[in-house]
Amino acid sequence: MNSFARRAAASMAGLVVASALVTGCSSGPEEKDAAGAAEPGAPAAAAETPGERPSPVAAGAKALSVGQTGAFTAVDGEDDSKKTKMQVTVKSVKYATPADVGTTNEPEGQFVVLTLTIKNVGDKPGAFRPYGMMQWEDAETAAQDATTLETVEGQQVDAVYKPGQSATGGVVLDVVRRGGTVSYHDGIGSDPSFTVKMPK
Repeated sequence: MNSFARRAAASMAGLVVASALVTGCSSGPEEKDAAGAAEPGAPAAAAETPGERPSPVAAGAKALSVGQTGAFTAVDGEDDSKKTKMQVTVKSVKYATPADVGTTNEPEGQFVVLTLTIKNVGDKPGAFRPYGMMQWEDAETAAQDATTLETVEGQQVDAVYKPGQSATGGVVLDVVRRGGTVSYHDGIGSDPSFTVKMPK
């Protein structure tokens, strides 16, 4: 079984477990509204300031904020033994409605579009595969799968990057509520490759 097939099988197993946990622990409608529904007329985004340049993350920082850049190690997508250095810059975080992401599907919590620039700064190909590998959590709620099949217009960041290649695009997530953090895991059960602080 090749690396991609193993990752896909592992992702599906994780989704089945997450689905079972969510089904067993889902909240009623009265909690859903309090947990993350946007108020009409409320600001929907926390985004970069025009002309803002990405700033590096201070040593020891636990989570990236909008405008910050961090590094992580990725595998090449075909051979898990080949690793390379990648860079991620958080361009914006925008809470969204189903209409904002062009869907009629309702989120379980709150849609958010996380716009990232992913760049291969190493010397081998490296993959960024967010589906099934991004988790949301906060002080009250344990890590939950936040990925969706929804997409937004623009470049797709879910790709294999050759050295020097980059892409900027949005990843549509479904988080329990505003705030908390979103982490990318390059494998099931792995430590986070990077973490993004979500605005309230």
